[in-house]
Amino acid sequence: MLGALTLAGVFQLLYPLAESRTAVLFATIALGACAEAYRPAVMTVVADLVPPEQSRQAFALVRLAINIGMSVGPALGGFLAMWSFRAIFVVDGITTLLGAAVLAAARLTPPRQARAPDAPRVSAWSALADRRFRGFLLGLFAINIVSFQGDSTMPLYLVRDLHLAESTYGLLFTVNTVLIVLLEIPLTAATQGGSTARAMVLGALAYAVGFGALGLATGVPSVIATVVIWTFGEMLLSPTASAFVAEIAPVDRRGAYMGLLTATFSLSFVVAPWIGMHSLEALGGPAHWAAMFALGLGATGLVALGARGSPTQPGC
Repeated sequence: MLGALTLAGVFQLLYPLAESRTAVLFATIALGACAEAYRPAVMTVVADLVPPEQSRQAFALVRLAINIGMSVGPALGGFLAMWSFRAIFVVDGITTLLGAAVLAAARLTPPRQARAPDAPRVSAWSALADRRFRGFLLGLFAINIVSFQGDSTMPLYLVRDLHLAESTYGLLFTVNTVLIVLLEIPLTAATQGGSTARAMVLGALAYAVGFGALGLATGVPSVIATVVIWTFGEMLLSPTASAFVAEIAPVDRRGAYMGLLTATFSLSFVVAPWIGMHSLEALGGPAHWAAMFALGLGATGLVALGARGSPTQPGC
């Protein structure tokens, strides 16, 4: 985590020096690799530090910190951009390095189980030998394609098809963030003792219903209602999925499992806009959201299959 944050901060500071297309490409790859390397490491440490019965709440707290940052960051970035676009990278680099300093001062010592000296090293990809984990990742990949329509086709649909003001999308982003900040921790605490599988299935289903219902929306109130529905899906599914992966992963391979979990998230973020835009163009608005509903239902089934029963070891 320290290495990822430190290098990400350095690359943020250096980014404005990239002026050619090739330099920008390599700077983006370097920055993305370092910044994203932090995510699976954080999730692994959280799983190591927190008892299993509190893992959902712990991952929800991590998400709370992220969402608070996401609510402050765009506003701060907008003010900085009015002064200088380069200042965005400088401030971001400095705050990232400050984050590394805070982490270093925390001196985290997770109670890890040491690997035996003669134990063979295994590839991170070997986690895919867990058949149930593969199915679960496939379900998450599909449901994330649905969820990332909120960042791609939804704003286009609101303006082009529903003829809503561009500012409406900012309002919906605010509704989503406020709900998460206010309700995710209480909701996670309320469902902590319940079935992990049920929470994830309900979350995936809420994603499907929320985005599918956009095809029936006619104005701002009905669009807000759809956002509320899929936001509850996000609050149920996201922390629970992280806790579930921490539960089924062998202790000495949690990093590999968490890495594949975050890689699945990133891959869906890459392909979701491309799939969504082609679908919206080919099918039209209502049919596109009906297709997202169908995809969400299929993803819910895969999540349910992956989450059923007790934890299994790779190859079971």
